[in-house]
Amino acid sequence: MAAKSFTKVDDKSLESLRLLLWGPNLKDEVFMRWTQGFVFSEDENTALVQLEGGPCAVIAPVQGFLLKNALFTSRTKTTTELSSVTVEQASTYLYESLGELMESVEVESYLLVCLEDSELGNPSSSTSMENAECLESGESSPKRRKMDQETFHNKLRCVRCERAGEMRQHLKELMPEYQQDFGVLLYLYSLLLTKGLEQIKNDMEDPSEPMIDGIHGHGSQSLINLFLTSRAISNVWDNDKEVSGLKLRGIQRQSTIGFLTLLEHLRYCEVGWYLKNPQYPIWLLGSETHLTVLFSPEKNLVVRETPASNARTVFAQYDPEGNGFISATLLGDVLSALDLVSDSEYVDIMRAKLDAEELGIITRTSFMDEFFPEEDTASPSHFPMFHYNGLPRSCPGGKVRFQACQCQIQEELEVQIITDSSSIKMTLQTKWPTIDVKWTNDRPPSLN
Repeated sequence: MAAKSFTKVDDKSLESLRLLLWGPNLKDEVFMRWTQGFVFSEDENTALVQLEGGPCAVIAPVQGFLLKNALFTSRTKTTTELSSVTVEQASTYLYESLGELMESVEVESYLLVCLEDSELGNPSSSTSMENAECLESGESSPKRRKMDQETFHNKLRCVRCERAGEMRQHLKELMPEYQQDFGVLLYLYSLLLTKGLEQIKNDMEDPSEPMIDGIHGHGSQSLINLFLTSRAISNVWDNDKEVSGLKLRGIQRQSTIGFLTLLEHLRYCEVGWYLKNPQYPIWLLGSETHLTVLFSPEKNLVVRETPASNARTVFAQYDPEGNGFISATLLGDVLSALDLVSDSEYVDIMRAKLDAEELGIITRTSFMDEFFPEEDTASPSHFPMFHYNGLPRSCPGGKVRFQACQCQIQEELEVQIITDSSSIKMTLQTKWPTIDVKWTNDRPPSLN
């Protein structure tokens, strides 16, 4: 393949990108917190280190895809083997994950961004790792490369790749840069420009709200969902909803890796089936300000889409406010949408049965019990789980490692003395209400 030259990112696109991502008032302090590469922990070769608060909205999803590629699409099949992955293998998993995420946006061409004159330095440089060591010891990071945001943006260069194979080849060449001081931002800019800024704005509920908070540096749900679903949807429920005449977009399909959040326990939101039941047993866990990752090697934890799950999705489309029921007059429409018998005589019979009290509504429970009796999902009741937090200051001993636990799903919710009221257990209960968790070191890990 003939070498392609990198060109300057045009000023108009760059200004639109900056406004969409950061808003009009990006603080230098926030920008600096995002200036790091995809750096691996010295204590866990497949765990990425987050040097400071902020970039978890990129690092945690990439970590999730890295674990997916390591555990389920390679020869590494157990967490014991995962702990023995070499640095070279881990870098390969990272490359595969970044390439997969780029391809997931389903476009005809790709844009990869780097800095002018290989600004990120020699790939063997230990600068970023030394930064991580300083942070783990509580020291400042004097060796971090200094570059203000204006200089950074003036030095941006890009290359357009017309095919996925060409993109992968250039991505491989850029991996040393993406693992250095500005790699996270360079990859994020690449993904945004590849997806298309107008398409991202169309997905967002309020495009005037930046994808990264310019004051505190936290990534928005739109940014998180872009990585999880390839669309910058602002909400976490299933399908679109209509609230007071306003159409609000939701998640349209089962995601590759999932999402659970403490905010659902606190009743600030409701995460839908698609994000709670991803294709692989890997979930981002959201606190109020941070993202971590929960994963398991137990494949049977994954719930495949079934006729019953599809029926719940269709029913929800006719219940946009999420009340748990539909108007009885809509029964025929729901049956027709599910390719079930929907002639008027049959619909009248079923309407009378499901709305025996003539309240004018049909509940989701009665509908599912009649047409889709509960299926045996054969989900395990005992399984191992592992938790990842990329911030050294939030990990025991300041070392970024996977923390193990054993989980048990109780058959029914029992009245008992609550001995574990940790944020992480409350988050897991939004998916598994009767879960019991035993951490190997008897200390629940931090979500922050």
